[in-house]
Amino acid sequence: MTGPSAAERAARRLSPLFGDRLTANETVRDHHAHGEGWRHPDQTLLPAYVLFARTTQDVSDALRICHEENVPVIPFGGGTSLEGQLTPVPGCISVDLSMMTDILDVSPENLTCRVQAGVTRQDLNLHLRTQGLFFPVDPGGEATFGGMCATRASGTGAMRYGTMRANVLGLTAVLADGRILHTGGAVRKAATGYDLTGLLIGSEGTLAVITEVQAQLHPIPEAVGAAVCQFPTLACAVETAVLVIQCGLTVGRMELLDDVQMDACIQYSHLTGYDALPTMFFELTGSPASVAEQETVLRDLVEGQGGQSFRWATATEERNTLWKARHDAFWACMAYRPGYRGITTDAIVPIAALTELMTGARADIDASGLLAPIVGHVGDGNFHTVILIPPNDADAEKRALELDHKIIRRALSLGGSASGEHGIGLAKQIFMTEEHEPAALSVMRAIKSALDPKNILNPGKLVPADVP
Repeated sequence: MTGPSAAERAARRLSPLFGDRLTANETVRDHHAHGEGWRHPDQTLLPAYVLFARTTQDVSDALRICHEENVPVIPFGGGTSLEGQLTPVPGCISVDLSMMTDILDVSPENLTCRVQAGVTRQDLNLHLRTQGLFFPVDPGGEATFGGMCATRASGTGAMRYGTMRANVLGLTAVLADGRILHTGGAVRKAATGYDLTGLLIGSEGTLAVITEVQAQLHPIPEAVGAAVCQFPTLACAVETAVLVIQCGLTVGRMELLDDVQMDACIQYSHLTGYDALPTMFFELTGSPASVAEQETVLRDLVEGQGGQSFRWATATEERNTLWKARHDAFWACMAYRPGYRGITTDAIVPIAALTELMTGARADIDASGLLAPIVGHVGDGNFHTVILIPPNDADAEKRALELDHKIIRRALSLGGSASGEHGIGLAKQIFMTEEHEPAALSVMRAIKSALDPKNILNPGKLVPADVP
């Protein structure tokens, strides 16, 4: 007679602590079996249970019991990951932190705050709206602070404000055996030991479960202006982006949409007065005088590069409409061809190689016969495609994966990386051995083994197994 499984034994011990916050409901389990993007083609597994945590102590209790029972744990935040980070393994428990939504502290005088892992950027900025402060990392969607830290998220504001790594001062995290770890603090810099905060940011739940974040805030700019300009070709648009950076203009955000993506956004976000052409979105910030001066320089520069239909917006409502359309680009892609699935690429190169990468990627897309809109955070050399796959077409799915891999390898050949912000998960794991030397991968495996010797934290993700 077969006894209870490890997950069942853990559930028996967890149930008195969590009550109805521990569930085996199939609908809930299915929701926790994937993110918004890539899914393993053969993956039909669901987590054995889903546990909803409210405090760091909840997570500590859950991990201690799972560690003792050898049960794998998959941390879950907003469910917005794109590279298979949430893919279950047999007999795992999904630990959901979305109920951890307390803003624990705001210190305007220090420009810092402390939030629980389930808080979103939108939640925090709404809370800060009367204090003249905001948090600038904006990857889009309803991403949570814990998830943004785990994937080292970025977004449209990274050109000026940096990624999550640059905007997080400290963390509270729970180790595999349930011990609670505090890293960093409220100071802007420290030279005392290893950078554990930096180590956990981008670790994708494989080293610890992040439960609280000490974040850096920024003053809301005195004046903000948004410019939109359309170009006859993709190459003209990309070369303009490179020139803007090389000229040293203090542009806060600079985003590029190709003609296909712009067509999708026009339809989805009901934009008027624009054509389906390669389009650049710019944001300038500073004093009113400096913004006006930069607008003149920017207009001259882009028009000198063949830009047309330059439009300038300083009204908050108009600017928000434009940037909302940009943030909704992924959903615009999915609505562009109803019923299709999407595979997102996430390539980044040094800025001087951006034109070669993006025009080469466009040629790869055209040769594939697939539809794949392009959108880019071109201010830091990062861009994405959403490769659209028709339903019930196995050949199209195969060609889509081949296209995805071709674009990534093109980026690697130009000195770039397989991921600028979406992370590795399972989908991009095969490129870790191409991007990193054996010694670096060996150190990564050693860190994982030291912090999670039983390999229960998001096993099989990020770092590929060592193959003898």
